[in-house]
Amino acid sequence: MIDDFAKDYLHGDLREIREAVLRKLDGLSDYDVRRPLTSTGTNLLGLVKHLSVTEARYFGEVFDRPFPEPVPRWDDLDRRGTDMWATEHETRQEITDRYRRAWEHSDATIAALAVDSPGHVPWWPRPNVMLFNVLVHVLTETGRHAGHADILREQLDGEVEGNGSDPAFRERRRAEVERAARAACPGEPVSPPVPGASTGPAPG
Repeated sequence: MIDDFAKDYLHGDLREIREAVLRKLDGLSDYDVRRPLTSTGTNLLGLVKHLSVTEARYFGEVFDRPFPEPVPRWDDLDRRGTDMWATEHETRQEITDRYRRAWEHSDATIAALAVDSPGHVPWWPRPNVMLFNVLVHVLTETGRHAGHADILREQLDGEVEGNGSDPAFRERRRAEVERAARAACPGEPVSPPVPGASTGPAPG
C-alpha cells in the first residue's frame, strides 16, 4: 500500500533538489549559464527551462490540471528539444521565474490529490499511472539533470559542494585518481586531458 508518508517523502526530496538546480546558476554571468558546455549543447539555463516544461506537463495535463501558461505539446516534433536551451529573446529571470511558477502549480496538484490518484501519460507505453508514479519520475528526472548541472558548473569555475571547492584539494584528488587509473591500466595510451578538468602536472 502506498501511503501519504511516501507522498510527503518524495515531495520533500523534490523540493530540495529543485533548489539545488537553481543554485548552480548563482554567481555566473548570463553568457556562462547559456553557453553550450557539451558537444550536444547542454547548458545550465536550458536544464532549468527543460525542468519547467517537465513539471508543467507531468503535474498539469497528466492529471487534467493544465498549467496556466503555454507548454509545448509533447507530440509537436518541430519543437522537440527547444526546451533545452534559451533563445536570445528569453531572459534568465523569465526562465527561473517560470520554473518557480511551475513548482507552485506542481505543489498544488500534489497537495490536492491522493498519492494513488489516477493520471494519464499518453507518451508512455503504459499510459495509466498514479500520482506516485509521476512523483518518482519527476524526482528522478530532476535528480538526473541536477547531476548534469553539477558537472557543468564544475567545468565552468570548479564550484562543487564541500571540500571540492578548494583548488588545492581538487588538484590532489585529480592527481590521485589519475595515478590510480594509470596504475590499473599499464601500457595503455594516455588520453589528452578532458576539457574543463584541472591540468596540473601528470603524476610520476
